[in-house]
Amino acid sequence: MGQENTEAPRIAVPPLSRKNIRARRAFLLKALAVGVAVGVLAAAFRWLTYDRDWVTTDNAFVTGNIIPVQADATGVVARVFAEETQLVKKGEVLIQLDTQRARAALGQAEAELGRAVRNVGALYANRRQVCQKITARAAVRERTRHDLARYKKAATSGAASGQLLQNTEDTLIAQEADLREARAEYQAIEARVGGVTPTTHPDVEAARARFNDAYIEYLRQSIRAPVTGYVAKRRVQVGQRVRPGDQIMNLVPLDHLWVEANLWENRMERIRPGQPAIIKVDLYGSSELFHGTVEGLVPGSGSVFATLPPDNATGNFIRIVQRVPVRIAIDPEELKTTPLRPGLSTVTSINVSAEPKPMNDSIVKTSTGEYVSDVFDKDLAEARAKADKIVKDNLVATPDGGDSCSALTQP
Repeated sequence: MGQENTEAPRIAVPPLSRKNIRARRAFLLKALAVGVAVGVLAAAFRWLTYDRDWVTTDNAFVTGNIIPVQADATGVVARVFAEETQLVKKGEVLIQLDTQRARAALGQAEAELGRAVRNVGALYANRRQVCQKITARAAVRERTRHDLARYKKAATSGAASGQLLQNTEDTLIAQEADLREARAEYQAIEARVGGVTPTTHPDVEAARARFNDAYIEYLRQSIRAPVTGYVAKRRVQVGQRVRPGDQIMNLVPLDHLWVEANLWENRMERIRPGQPAIIKVDLYGSSELFHGTVEGLVPGSGSVFATLPPDNATGNFIRIVQRVPVRIAIDPEELKTTPLRPGLSTVTSINVSAEPKPMNDSIVKTSTGEYVSDVFDKDLAEARAKADKIVKDNLVATPDGGDSCSALTQP
């Protein structure tokens, strides 16, 4: 059998002439030139209409206030009321510590305050007692003086003996010494209570301060939210012992966020506070635009605030273009409809054609809720009210005129 011819038939391609080659090359060069010209015109048009008035960077991130919640008392965690991602209101109890030790210390401080009030009351009673002693001894001395004066008159006529006269003089000397002793005792007590009242005595004030501290320690067994926000990074468990300063969790208010854009220093010439910005967040892509306003420029490049800032005066120097953080506020109404989270990546563009302001101006405001907390303001007032009640319950009323001592003014 003969072999079959399996080769495909060849198509004859006519050779290109030099004329055709030149024509094709000229067409391609013209097309390339037109493309380059169109690209240049497009780039020039974009620069004239957009790029020259905008500074764009992708080194920009959403940030906000991350409020640390720390323990202000010592105790064992008895109950956890808030978990991550939950929204908590200002003043809500987040963690409850065991209150037994704090309650015992509070009871001891209450007893010490009551005892201090009664001890001070006893001092005032002693002062009144000594005052009465002075009055009695002064009266006895005056009687002896009168007797001595009569005996002296009677002694000239022989009606009183010299022995009686001498004994009366000795008795008068002893009574005057007793009177001076009583007055010195009164001055010693007066040095402890003079110029103050039973409720403002230093011993009472010191005991009151210790009670206030114990009462606040008792109240702080309930760890409360200083601001409204979402819980993040809870770090404690039931049964864990915490001390003042221990980190409990973080609260993140999501209604006030801003963008920190880190711009090259050679593009900062026209950046000023008050300029508008457009923000694209990677979470939503280019379909969702956020609008912001430049609030201020951080007073220094990021490197100088690093944990280990550079020291260009030592070693070999390498010139590196620095980045300067710029704070850009985000429209709060847009945050309500399109929530964001701190740490999200963005592409931020700043319109530098707006009316320029001084670079060192700042339009940052601290009027939102996370910049102030009145949660702890009532603790001391409540402690003082409790202390005043304890003082009142343990205070013994002073009889009318009991604190005056007229005998002190007598010679």
